[in-house]
Amino acid sequence: MAASEENSALFPIFVLTIMALPLVPYTIVRLCRAASTKTQSIHCQCSVCSRSGKYRKSIFQRISNFSTCSNLTLVLLWVIMVILVYYIKHISHEIQVFEPFSILGLEPGALDSEIKKAYRRLSIQYHPDKNPDPEAHKYFVESISKAYQALTDPTSRENFEKYGHPDGKQGFQMGVALPQFLLNIDGASGGILLLGIVGICILLPLLMAVIYLSRSSKYTGNYVMHQTLSTYYYFMKPALAPSKVLDVFIKAAEYMEIPVRRSDGEPLQKLFMLVRSELNLDLKNIRQEQAKFWKQHPCLVKTELLIQAQLTRESVDLPPALQGDFRHVLELAPRLLEELMKMAVIPRTTQGHGWLRPAIGVVELSQSIIQSAVRFERVVMQAVPLSARKAAGASSEGIAPFLQLPHISEAIVKKIARKKVRTFQELWDMAPQERAEVLAQAAGFSSAEAQDVEVVLDMMPSITVEITCETEGEEGIQEGDIVTMHAWVTLKRGNGLIGALPHAPYFPFHKEENFWLFLADSVSNDVWISQKVSFMDEAAAITAASKAIQEVKEGSGASVKEISAAVREAVEKVRNGSRLVMGKFQAPAEGNYNLTSYCMCDSWIGCDKKTSLKLKVFKLSRAGTRGGPMAEEGPAMEDRIEEEEEEEEEEYDDYESEYSEDDENNGEDAKRNGAVANGVLHGHGSNSSSEVSGTDEE
Repeated sequence: MAASEENSALFPIFVLTIMALPLVPYTIVRLCRAASTKTQSIHCQCSVCSRSGKYRKSIFQRISNFSTCSNLTLVLLWVIMVILVYYIKHISHEIQVFEPFSILGLEPGALDSEIKKAYRRLSIQYHPDKNPDPEAHKYFVESISKAYQALTDPTSRENFEKYGHPDGKQGFQMGVALPQFLLNIDGASGGILLLGIVGICILLPLLMAVIYLSRSSKYTGNYVMHQTLSTYYYFMKPALAPSKVLDVFIKAAEYMEIPVRRSDGEPLQKLFMLVRSELNLDLKNIRQEQAKFWKQHPCLVKTELLIQAQLTRESVDLPPALQGDFRHVLELAPRLLEELMKMAVIPRTTQGHGWLRPAIGVVELSQSIIQSAVRFERVVMQAVPLSARKAAGASSEGIAPFLQLPHISEAIVKKIARKKVRTFQELWDMAPQERAEVLAQAAGFSSAEAQDVEVVLDMMPSITVEITCETEGEEGIQEGDIVTMHAWVTLKRGNGLIGALPHAPYFPFHKEENFWLFLADSVSNDVWISQKVSFMDEAAAITAASKAIQEVKEGSGASVKEISAAVREAVEKVRNGSRLVMGKFQAPAEGNYNLTSYCMCDSWIGCDKKTSLKLKVFKLSRAGTRGGPMAEEGPAMEDRIEEEEEEEEEEYDDYESEYSEDDENNGEDAKRNGAVANGVLHGHGSNSSSEVSGTDEE
């Protein structure tokens, strides 16, 4: 029994040891990482963003930031360890080793007379005849009498002094460090124990598996419903106008679950009157158009009006109930837009190409909502209405880029235009002092307001793209070859940051910048390669670039020294703000192809880059070798390339993307910006942001 009690007392020590082995080193690593992390502010520091309170960390926000799953688990484990240490320390006082001299209050080696005298003294105090207390009786029998017997019996005393135990030398004992209640199992407790084991080891994992499978069957890895993807796939069309992308976007299953309350009727009616000009209604039949709009599903009506409230900056006066729905709609917007983009560029044609026109529309919607992706993300994040993208005066890009700057409205844009600053690029290219003078003279900006504009302009990214398309290990590109695209996307800012959060004071959530790189044929509306680029995680970018460069160099038979030098160069590029994008596609049939690369930001308006490229594909040689003309280089070869000019007129019944108007001139742009030498295609993106602007055509 004593052995079982001793083994039971070791159970907390066993648990403490098992917990401490992984927990202590993991905690040390976490603390070292936290200490080495640089606290650099990557969000906008203008006064408008400061007043929005989005980046202000209250005590509750700090607790929320700390209260991640991993942090809470770590703290909980340490609390359990502290409790175990306290418990072990407590039971260590209760479990005493048998020490007869200590029990009798004597020093080791005491004489027999001293032992008898101490025993008589304690007997007077604890003997049952003298002390009726049951605890005293127990202590007298189990401790005092046993200690006296061990010290007065010659054999017992000799064994104790020699082996530390009255019974002599003890053999090696083994036990199981289990709690006492597990060692004393009777009928009732055995059944409870069995139920506990079944519940914890079988039923609990089974329940968790059922919950996980039921959730995974409903949601994708990006926490978007499968029903949403099916809807987006069905409604996505190759000629989908950018202004119609919003109609597809709001059909997400997540938005169809938004509650529509009776109390929402009047606020939605007022909101409809405020945003009616942005709903693409036919003004000639306005009554019929309004009736048709309100006959839609109530969730679609509510979602579209709430998004238009964000685009037109009319969300301030929404009642509290609609404010909650409004935040929910915007919180879901970024990941829904990302899935909508995937449905636009998913291979649809026999060549495995996606669709360019709806892809551009998705990015523009993101730019409008969040000032985050190309078309509609600009609308949501930057809270810029779609009508602001229409041409205004000499500017083909409209006033949308101006409206993302702090303190600037449509009236101020008109005043700035009188100072012969017609485009956003002209304002951006000005010297800070000159720009401050223009803003002060034209709009009456104070020095603080002009400084806010400078802060935001310094946050805006400037993108350059360098693209190379080639067949690895070969001199030219023949039909059927696997062509590899290498693209270095370089980002520069005025404030020196690389990864940053965009200036988006009207979007209530944090949104990281993302860029979409498309290699597309704008004439045929085909996207050959599409990939999302992020500048936030430098470590991941270094790893990916190093691995890609190493594989390419090893495939080309380069030496170890050459591979090491190439990898070091790639790492240096990444640290200086570049990201490597690679993709492969199968070379099409023989001919000349005028391609265009689009690098579009989902968080800023006016920062996109477009580069025209020219691809020459030769006929497949019968002998399996490269064509003879590929051996020639320079102008002699370029003179023999026949330029193809293709013009395709399409009638669109709605708003045209800012990229549509340049489609007919791709042949001429390719002559200026692209070159083919030895079958290798190069392109350098140096176009200004004004090239990626467009107009509305009703």
